Amino acid sequence: MTVLYRAVFFRSCLEIYTMTTETEGLLKEWATTYNNPQYFQEDPIAFPKHFAQLMQEGRCGLKDVEVAAIFAAHFAWGRRAMIVRDCTRLFDEMSWRPYDYVMRGTWRDEDASIHRTIKWSEVAAICSRLKDIYEGQESIEALTVPQIRTLVFGQKEDAKAPNKKINMMRRWMVRDDGKVDLGLWRSTSPDDLLIPLDVHVYQQATELGLTERKAKDISTVMEITDAFREIFPGDPCKGDFALFGYGVTHQGL
Repeated sequence: MTVLYRAVFFRSCLEIYTMTTETEGLLKEWATTYNNPQYFQEDPIAFPKHFAQLMQEGRCGLKDVEVAAIFAAHFAWGRRAMIVRDCTRLFDEMSWRPYDYVMRGTWRDEDASIHRTIKWSEVAAICSRLKDIYEGQESIEALTVPQIRTLVFGQKEDAKAPNKKINMMRRWMVRDDGKVDLGLWRSTSPDDLLIPLDVHVYQQATELGLTERKAKDISTVMEITDAFREIFPGDPCKGDFALFGYGVTHQGL
């Protein structure tokens, strides 16, 4: 290796290292800035958070929060304003008593849409499955991601699926830093959570160099989560707020 070649080689390595360090610093900064309730007042998490606050006041229970989280996560695709509108319609139908609504055994069961392609009949089917689960256990925390997929949402098993809405709901219920997330599931470690992957998260993660994979599948979820685990040890889903911050700061670019 010539002196000139070595100089170019080591300068390139330094540039890569510097860029990586700078990116890591920005991710930490965005995560700190945007892990803040002010950015999530008009967001699906506002619904389980509402019931979590009632729970603290002794006015509802954990199962109300869980049911709210299940449906808010299920509706969490599309424009925020539309999601909030349709979640409000759903909880109005439930008289803002989600667990009681599930357990009463009769639900609005129509072919009409409640949110985009989600119909009232689908809501009724989820309620029916939740009722069966709650008749045998006090919480759905012990269910694995594949079990929530099949036993709650009634979807087919799919070992490659990213399961975005389930991982998002689990983030809400597990992370406990007293800011945005609820921290009500105490038997699950934040280190076991996975990044909720959708098209936007995938694009952001790709632009930031967190993954080079083409498929938006569970392997990509694991790769992005592992990258965040290096930056946020023990709490990889804090990186979700970093990606949110990247999206906010790069709108229109």
